[in-house]
Parts: sequence; C-alpha cells; structure tokens
Amino acid sequence: MLYQQLSSSPFIIAGPCVIESQNLLLEIAAELVRLQRIFNIPIIFKASFDKANRTAIHSFRGPGLKKGIEMLAVVKEKYRLPITTDIHESGQAAPVAEVADILQIPAFLCRQTDLLVAAGKTNKIVNIKKAQFLSGKDMAFPAEKVASTGNKQILLTERGNMYGYNNLAVDFRNIPDMQTFGYPVVMDCTHAVQRPGGAGGKTGGNREFVPSMAYAAKAFGANGYFFEVHPDPTIAKSDGPNMLYLKDFEAVLKKLFNR
Repeated sequence: MLYQQLSSSPFIIAGPCVIESQNLLLEIAAELVRLQRIFNIPIIFKASFDKANRTAIHSFRGPGLKKGIEMLAVVKEKYRLPITTDIHESGQAAPVAEVADILQIPAFLCRQTDLLVAAGKTNKIVNIKKAQFLSGKDMAFPAEKVASTGNKQILLTERGNMYGYNNLAVDFRNIPDMQTFGYPVVMDCTHAVQRPGGAGGKTGGNREFVPSMAYAAKAFGANGYFFEVHPDPTIAKSDGPNMLYLKDFEAVLKKLFNR
C-alpha cells in the first residue's frame, strides 16, 4: 500500500502549483517519472484544480473541480503516478477521492473540522499542512480529527510560521515534534520560502532558498519533501517566485539523497 511505502521510505511530492493546462501536467509528470526511476523513491504528483485562497480576487484559480479531476486522471492513467490535490470544502472530498490517492488539507484550513472529517471518511491518505499560526505540537488536534473517522493514514506537513508581515520563518523543531504523533512528516520546501501577499496583491518568495529548506529538513529527520516545479516559473500562474525550475530539480535531488 502507498501509505506503508511513505512510512518506510523517503518520498517526494512534486508538481506545479495549479493546473494550467493538460500539456503542462504531462510535461512535468514525464520528468517526475524519469526522476523516480533514477532515485528509486516514491514520487507523488501534485497540482491544484482550484486555488481558492489566492490573495486577490482576479488571480488565476485553475480549471475547477470537474475539469481538474479529469485532467489529473489523465496523468494518473498515462504515467501511473500517485496523485494528490487540495480540497477546500467538505463536499469536494468524495469526488476528489475517486482520482486522488492523497487529499491535501490547505494550511489555512487545517482546523476545519468538517473538512478534516470528510477527508478522513474517504479512507484515502490525508496530508494536513500545518497552519502558519500553529506550532508543530498543535497539529495533534487536526490529526485527531481525521483519526476519529478510523482513518490513520495521515501525513503532516511543515511549511513555516508567520513572524511579522509578508514573511515566514521555519522552526525545524516542528518536524520531530510532529513525528511524536506517529505519522510521517513532510517538509514543504516551496511554501516555506513564500512572502505571503508581499508582491502587490500576490505572493512573492525566494526560490533560491528552496534547496536549503530540504537539506535542513533532512537533518531534522523529515520523511518526505514537497516541491513545486515548473518548466518556467517566471510565467507560472501561481506561486512562480517559490517554484523550482524543472530542469534544476534533478540536481537538488542528487544532493538531497547523496547520489
């Protein structure tokens, strides 16, 4: 089973921030499959069908639930990669679970009881991203909400904390703190370098620090690593300043896994 793999092996979650086109998904998925063969580790494909928490009303959100799930299903069928995507409402859990292997709970929503319970009831893996306003130890309670459904297939993701305006900082002690609950812990290397709302109505960031986030998280014992990647982040429709160039991803993984 996938969750057993993720509990016993380092793994990667990677993909574009948002679904921009079918061709983009397939281009990135093809490269991830190649890297999976090279590094012999599980890689989960991630892309959002709806970025419901964009800073500004006119920001690109994605193709929506129905079309987005259809596009992710094409990736899954063609490349046999496990799929994860985020859900924002409890009613999205069941239809998304028809395709996704992992349901991702956005950081801003990690205390939403109905959302967590609905995700747990699908019996799919649930990845809960730690809110920017919570400590690692606080994540016991969101995890407990999912586990109350009888579903113990839980991942917890560190993504930094808000310290002042338009900036995040990472306390890497959150990784071992969350591991005490008995679930694998993921380091979100992309969103940890965000400058939330710091780019005039959209989020800025510092992609040059993304690799270092991964290397530091490894020193603290992280189980998995989350990266957003794109062929050209400068034209990405969401989170471009935080995303790695797809062409650079192999070099980052080589250093991360000492290959």
